[in-house]
Formats: sequence, structure tokens, C-alpha cells
Amino acid sequence: MAAIPVPAGRHRQQTSTLSDADLVPLAKMGDESAIRTIVQRHNQRLFRTARAVIRNDWEAEDVVQAAYTKAFTNLAAFRGEAQLSTWLTRITLNEALGRVRARKNTTGIEEIDMRMAAPGGEVLQFPSSLSATDPETELSRSEARHLLENAVDELPDDFRAVFVLRDVEGMSTEEAASYLGIRPETAKTRLHRARKMMRQSIQKKLSGAFSALFPFDGARCAYMADRVIAALHDDTR
Repeated sequence: MAAIPVPAGRHRQQTSTLSDADLVPLAKMGDESAIRTIVQRHNQRLFRTARAVIRNDWEAEDVVQAAYTKAFTNLAAFRGEAQLSTWLTRITLNEALGRVRARKNTTGIEEIDMRMAAPGGEVLQFPSSLSATDPETELSRSEARHLLENAVDELPDDFRAVFVLRDVEGMSTEEAASYLGIRPETAKTRLHRARKMMRQSIQKKLSGAFSALFPFDGARCAYMADRVIAALHDDTR
């Protein structure tokens, strides 16, 4: 019986409802819609994972693209013993860590634990689950997000990776440790130190801002004086 052709748009809509386990066989056959669905479904996690190691948006995108290319090229090797998300994340981590090692040459990953990474680089995009109601609200959210992103960027490489996987992606300590190839105890220690560094960094950045809270100056201050004078005149009448 001949198969009935399915319009591309409809096929994409159908594949978006499939589980990863159902998409993998289609992707192995080169189904473009299945591949697109897998990519779109896992983009955010893989980008965050790469970005946690690389600290640069553009290079993180290159890492994710390279990881997807490796994954789909070797998809026949995926046996389903782990979740597809786990397999893709490990490939992404290996790609990102490989670039870090190549960049640092003789500097080992464990050595990075003992020193702070230099500030700089692009910022990690934390999407907000709340839609902006007005430009002022969006500006406040943007400023808060950048404060957090910069604090994350200042973490040492391995601490940053654990923090993003654990506190941003919401993985368990065991999952994060498995992805990074370290013991859960090591992951817990790094996470504890990362959180402490985050608190110290944010407190330091905000320490000089408390004096600016609830400003009442300029036109508001002058207007209050006008109101007081007007009220005094009313009382003397």
C-alpha cells in the first residue's frame, strides 16, 4: 500500500508532539522535521551548558552546532541506554571542555578550581517566565538579569558549570555530577562554593546602591516644599 504524502507543515506539527524516543528512529533515517524538532527541543539546555564552560555567546553557539553535528552524524551509536538529552549534553560538554583545554594548553581543568576566572565575556541569557507589562518593568528585569549573569560569569569555570546545570537547569546534584564526570560530593562542594561566591559578588555590587534607594530629590523635593508652603499659607488664613 502506497504511503499518503503528508504536507511538510503538517509533518512538522506532528513531529513536535513526539517523544525523543520516537524522534530518534526518524532522525536516523534523515527525517529533517524530526531533526529540527530535536534541535529546537534541546537548544536551550545545550546552549546554557556550553555557555557555562565557554563564557562567550558566539563560541557557545559554535559548540552547540558542532555538538549537534557530531550527534546526528553518529546517531547510529545512540542505543537509548540514556536519555537523548543526557547524550546530547555530554557531547556538548566534551566539545566545550575540549576547546577550553586546547585554549589553556597545559592548564588542567582541576587547576581552574583554585583560581578565579578573569571577568569579561558575553552574558548568559536567562529567559524570564514572566512577560513584560511595560518598558519600566522590562528594564528592571533586564538590569537584574545582567547583575546575575555577570556574577555567574565571574565564577571559576568548573564552579560555573555546576551552578548552571544545578541551579539554572534544575538538575539534581547526581545528574550534574554525571554530566561533568565528577563525584556527587565534588559537585556539592563546588556548588556550595559557587553559591557563596555569587552571594559575595552580588552583595559587593549592591553595597554602594543602598544609599540611592527611594530617592526623593529634584522636582519631587521642590514640589514637596511648594506643598508645605501652600499648606502653611492656608493655615494662616
